[in-house]
Amino acid sequence: MSLDKFDGLSVGYSDVAAAAVRLEGHAHKTPVMTSSAIDALFGAKFFFKCENLQRTGSFKFRGAFNAVAALPHDVRRRGVLAYSSGNHAQAIALVGRLLQIPTTLLMPRDAPALKIQAVRGYGGEIVFYDRYTEDREAIGEKLARDRGRSLIPSYDHPGVIAGQGTATKELVEQAGPLDRLFVCLGGGGLLAGAALAARELAPACAIIGVEPDAANDGQQSFRAGHVIHIPVPKSIADGAVVTHLGTNNFPIIRRLVDDIVTVPDEALIAAMNLFAERMKLIVEPTGCLAAAAAFSGAFHRPGERVGVLVSGGNLDAARFAQLILGQA
Repeated sequence: MSLDKFDGLSVGYSDVAAAAVRLEGHAHKTPVMTSSAIDALFGAKFFFKCENLQRTGSFKFRGAFNAVAALPHDVRRRGVLAYSSGNHAQAIALVGRLLQIPTTLLMPRDAPALKIQAVRGYGGEIVFYDRYTEDREAIGEKLARDRGRSLIPSYDHPGVIAGQGTATKELVEQAGPLDRLFVCLGGGGLLAGAALAARELAPACAIIGVEPDAANDGQQSFRAGHVIHIPVPKSIADGAVVTHLGTNNFPIIRRLVDDIVTVPDEALIAAMNLFAERMKLIVEPTGCLAAAAAFSGAFHRPGERVGVLVSGGNLDAARFAQLILGQA
């Protein structure tokens, strides 16, 4: 893959541009929405890139399709395997259906029921594991070897990172210049891809990754200058419950991102409520990470043009009501 001007990185902007071509006609070009009410509340001009309206309900379809479609045909037809708490699993399962290849998804037993049902609906085979006592990476590598399938990690993969970067590429093209960009951070694929696109298309833009308070491995790693592993955290942001960043995405994040901040679960619920009331959008807790930081007012200046990646909306009505009513 091209390194472009960011020498030494495993992915460059040209890979993001190539992914955009590969995704043409397959991924939705999701809308960038605005809200004068939210602008007035928080004193900036916000541009929300609504990946909750992407195929499978999250940005994950971009990286999954790009990574799988780029495999040589003879390798691809043997099938792929991925591990995921839900959104990447759904994306891989749908890609498998579209490309007519078998898919196996390693998912935690406590993954949201809606996401499990969606994976099965797309035709993916599910293998469950316990996220608190078992190592999904070791299990996934063994399963991939045993079944002769290509392993497509949810975030630590050059093709996945490049695909995720297309969301920010579209955002800048749709919204114009940005002063600041807030990006949800779990494993780091979305943030790394966003950083590549933003640095190329809006070089003066400040790039801010956002994690849950309880899952701040990325923030710790960013401060320390090397990847830090933490115990499996607990947060309502299930898509960001990871223990460490990846070897492909961390160097990109360290070099190109300006800061990583955290927000409490309560701020995610408040953002969910605001999205529903003011913009009529259903956004899952993980998808609210970037918005929760932006809405805090602590990380941007008044009057700035602020981009916010809304990463996903896979949340059933019962769980949404439970969270909004404070019954989590």
